[in-house]
Amino acid sequence: MTGFGLKIWDDFSFGAIWMSAAMDLDHPESQRAAKLHSLATKAMERALALNLALSPPLRELANAMALNKDAMATLRATLPKASNITPVYVHAASTEAELSLPIREASLSILGPEKDIDHYYLGKPGDPSLRSTMALVDSGTMDAAALVPAPDDVPLPANLDPADFRKLRSRMVSSALAFADLDGKVCNNTSVVLLIEWRSKRLLFVGDAEWDQGYRQDRPNCSWNVMWNRQGKHLNAPLAFLKIGHHGSVNATPWRMPDTDAGEPAAILDAILPVAAKDGAKAVVSTRRGNYETIPRTDLLAELGKRVANARNYANDFKTAGLKTSDVPMFEHYESAVFGQPQPRRTDLEGMLGSPGYVDVEIEA
Repeated sequence: MTGFGLKIWDDFSFGAIWMSAAMDLDHPESQRAAKLHSLATKAMERALALNLALSPPLRELANAMALNKDAMATLRATLPKASNITPVYVHAASTEAELSLPIREASLSILGPEKDIDHYYLGKPGDPSLRSTMALVDSGTMDAAALVPAPDDVPLPANLDPADFRKLRSRMVSSALAFADLDGKVCNNTSVVLLIEWRSKRLLFVGDAEWDQGYRQDRPNCSWNVMWNRQGKHLNAPLAFLKIGHHGSVNATPWRMPDTDAGEPAAILDAILPVAAKDGAKAVVSTRRGNYETIPRTDLLAELGKRVANARNYANDFKTAGLKTSDVPMFEHYESAVFGQPQPRRTDLEGMLGSPGYVDVEIEA
């Protein structure tokens, strides 16, 4: 989403802009999520403005949230005004009329998020798993200045060692990270999940939706679990195409992780990409290993490679092309164990093999 904060969109015209209901500032069932996002964003902005000694992950998060703020202004106001349209905030209860687009022979379904953002993704107020964080948000007693105080606002106590005081300040900034982490999780789980059905082919685009071990009534939930329990009729059938979620992150495609019991995540994957139907399925992941070293999760991609027809054995392809695996970022740490196993098409490795930076996928009727 950060790319929408750039000027390159000034020359584009749009016929429709869809956004998650969670992004609607006036949505009555997303007020707690909106308060959390506002506090987290302002805290990160303040940390950057004060030029505090942030750890690399925290500085990266702060910068990303600043870019996202610009992107949201562009999507909510700038682009709609330039194209003379009104943005549509969508959710699983959106009607066909609200989702109407000039396309033929295809139907569109929004599987997530649910309309009641606060209930499904933050749970009931007072939920013990979020009590320490959301109680401060719900009360309105915490602001960014209190969460990230300026150095001069908190003078060094005379009875405290300067090194200990710096550690204390660092822990205070870390509390801001807790708000930002929770906000990021809510943002991921309120991604728009779009199912396109065309000539009996089912194509699923899941954004950054996350999964957990199972759905919990009235508790904070992840998007995949909510969809499985609320929109199961749309997921309980094989796909022709899956746009792999969140750049191949471990928690963005439900699966049975190593050394875990089979459960809801495994059931979801077996429903949408059954091994027996692999000849009719394809998948792609847009990814690169950089800012987040553990993304993509390659054993997940190897599992998906068993379930799709367009998987590639990149070890063979690199050998044929005369490429060195040492040129693959963090190869020994994160790639070597499964590099010889088929994986879905990856934009990072496809680029190294000479593709123009994207992957074409043909879906046959």
